[in-house]
Amino acid sequence: MKYGYFPGCSLKGTGRAYEESLLPVMQHLGIEMRELDDWSCCGATAYMAVDEGKACALAARNLAIAEQEGHAQLMAPCSACYLVLNKTQHYMAEYGAMKRLVDKALGSVNLRVTRPTPVRHPLDVLLNDVGLEAVKQKVTHPLKGLKVAPYYGCQIVRPYSTFDDQADPQTMDRLLESLGATVVDWPLKTKCCGGSLTGTLPKAGLRLAYILLKEARKRGADVIATVCPLCQFNLDGYHDKIAARWEPVRIPTVYFSQLMGLAFGLPAGRLGLQRGFVPMKPLAAVTAA
Repeated sequence: MKYGYFPGCSLKGTGRAYEESLLPVMQHLGIEMRELDDWSCCGATAYMAVDEGKACALAARNLAIAEQEGHAQLMAPCSACYLVLNKTQHYMAEYGAMKRLVDKALGSVNLRVTRPTPVRHPLDVLLNDVGLEAVKQKVTHPLKGLKVAPYYGCQIVRPYSTFDDQADPQTMDRLLESLGATVVDWPLKTKCCGGSLTGTLPKAGLRLAYILLKEARKRGADVIATVCPLCQFNLDGYHDKIAARWEPVRIPTVYFSQLMGLAFGLPAGRLGLQRGFVPMKPLAAVTAA
């Protein structure tokens, strides 16, 4: 299986542990991911609020490169990138004025989008292309006894429920179960983590992160698994401030791909596990296995 790969900015920076774990996991499963040549920032969700036209043109540039390179499908692991690339395709298909604006912008640099390139999330690929049985066959170190709270965040199922349910997504739940983990049932799996509010309105942003962390601990989770670099940063990086304002709610927050790597027996050093602010003590036994 071959896919174009759009890493986006976060996976090369603050979310590099996501890429560090995702690439070897996908390779272990026989999935070929070819990074787009000369990709650029998608604009994330913030630029959409500033200028939708320019934001769509910026994102469409990457879609045009994917088409130019002959990729049948494009994998976008970052939640914001996944949303923006999909939204851009929807806007170009549904609004003629937007398509004309984007076509003009792309034409100025000799690029064009002539066909929709399906933008896929890794969870979608793992469940619907690879299949859970194939994943199970790769498990050599089952995550038995590890209680995981799957956290999807706001963006991969809203507003477009392309591959999962908007209110109660299950793909990551099923994936974690196939690794041998115990999935914690909690009602906040799609509640906002605060997003960029932690940098603009810290009190509001920290409160949203605190609510998630507190609930995960209340439900007995050993670790939170996420799919979003910003979610991971918010839930992992502000424990001291949260403890000072409310109470300590320390719990590791990792990427689902890191847990997959551990279950596959891949070396912990290849999975970016050292990058978390909160030591992953609940995973020590699994890491050492």
